Amino acid sequence: MTKPAAPDGQGSSTRPYLIRALHDWCTDNGFTPYIAVYVDASVQVPLAYVKNHEIVLNVGFEATTALKLGNEFIEFKARFGGVARDIVVPVDHVVAIYARENGQGMAFPVPMPEAASAPDDGDESAAAPAGLRLASSEAPADDRGGEPQEPPEPEDPPPGAAGAAGARPALKRVK
Repeated sequence: MTKPAAPDGQGSSTRPYLIRALHDWCTDNGFTPYIAVYVDASVQVPLAYVKNHEIVLNVGFEATTALKLGNEFIEFKARFGGVARDIVVPVDHVVAIYARENGQGMAFPVPMPEAASAPDDGDESAAAPAGLRLASSEAPADDRGGEPQEPPEPEDPPPGAAGAAGARPALKRVK
């Protein structure tokens, strides 16, 4: 028996299903699945690894224990600096899932911060933890800031170089 659709006619969110599908795709192809997470008070991660309200987590089976990719939460145990931690991430706080090796994956809308919808009653910097750094990973150091990105496109070859060794094939639009 199937679960009835939500009363608003929208149905349930596709995000948890897409996360599970891309996690399976990464695993089946030998890639390491990473998730980028928007961090606020509802997310349970080591804050020392959070930068600009975001953390990137390796959710591969080799890096996690007791991984549960549920419809509401992603839960697992992982080591940070040699210390085992319980990680709990609301699915709606996952802003991307992608393969570490090639960056292929999917991005999702960032959840609206609760502070933005509440009346401003003081200094916003008090809500954001200070002195934080990005979680370390096995990926080479770069300035992605945890955001999944497509690999940079090579510069266009000079005209006439299409047949040169190592040149990237391209489609030309003819009208």
